[in-house]
Amino acid sequence: MTTPLCTQLGIRHPIFGFSHSVDVSIAITRAGGFAVLGVARDDPEHIARSIRQIRLAVGDRPFGVDLMFPRLAGDETDVEQVRKKIPAEHQAFVDHLTQKYKVPPATKPHFFTETVRSEALFSAQLSAVLESDANLVAAAVGVPAEVIEQVKRRDKVALALVGAVKHAKAAIDADVDILVAQGYDAGGHTGPVGTFTLVPQIIEAANGLPVIAAGGVGHGRQIAASLAMGAQGVWLGTAWLTTHELHLQDALVDSLITARSEDTVLTRSHSGKSCRILKSGWTEEWSSLEAPEPLPMPYQQALTGPLVAAVEEHGVKGLLYTPAGQSVAWFNQRESVDDVFNRLLDETQMALNCMRRNLGAS
Repeated sequence: MTTPLCTQLGIRHPIFGFSHSVDVSIAITRAGGFAVLGVARDDPEHIARSIRQIRLAVGDRPFGVDLMFPRLAGDETDVEQVRKKIPAEHQAFVDHLTQKYKVPPATKPHFFTETVRSEALFSAQLSAVLESDANLVAAAVGVPAEVIEQVKRRDKVALALVGAVKHAKAAIDADVDILVAQGYDAGGHTGPVGTFTLVPQIIEAANGLPVIAAGGVGHGRQIAASLAMGAQGVWLGTAWLTTHELHLQDALVDSLITARSEDTVLTRSHSGKSCRILKSGWTEEWSSLEAPEPLPMPYQQALTGPLVAAVEEHGVKGLLYTPAGQSVAWFNQRESVDDVFNRLLDETQMALNCMRRNLGAS
């Protein structure tokens, strides 16, 4: 199963896998897909080290890196500067959650306690990626034309994730090579339009540019449907959360395995921007009448960073959560990345065969 985009990139299968894990990225690449390592939470040194690890493991096979370029409410570069602007009522609410769930302080370094999202950080992250030998750079939550220009100047493939036709047109004007049409169903930061409404609109606006379908894809029937609409691949992130290679906490994996599509929710409580995450005590608390409105990025993560770091480190079940899409319903057991690939490819082939039979019968 291949598409022109697979041939262009030098991969076997039209499955693009997004993950923050080096091990998952290596496994996706070896399985014949295209891995995209999310590094928006990493400092430049960590980014360079992760890319070297993947390259050493996969040889000359291609892979990409995903960065975020969101619009920010402030331009501070220091965590303490940001925290000075946090309203007292917001800090009081987070302190209340800390006491209510008896969360011990974090003892390990964490991105959200030591770093603030800023233009300076984005620039440093981009420099680390451009200086690496990653083959593709994906721009998410914003597609600055100057970033795309720098990516293409380094002879790297430029990809943009878009959630609306207007975003696609801006990305095309910036001269991107590939578009990912990411619908409302997706985990993480996502927009208001459903995947199978959005994808055909983006394909029509793309003027022949390759389009990848993203958001809620977890079954081969959806891959077949995406290909039938004209997409040249699918983009999956939630698919890898329950894989052995990710090494996610047992409590979180257990929650994911039992979760249904309706057990995810859009909230601004994670980052200050709309983000789909797994329902938990965290989402219940932030949607309660007592909760203040989440702050805009980067202030929300500066506010909640110490608590999130402590919850993750100590595995506080009541507040543990992770970004996850509506496709979570399909991933109800621990398995390897290879297992996920094999199931998806088998299901896709069955769906395509079914389509041929149905069309032939008519």
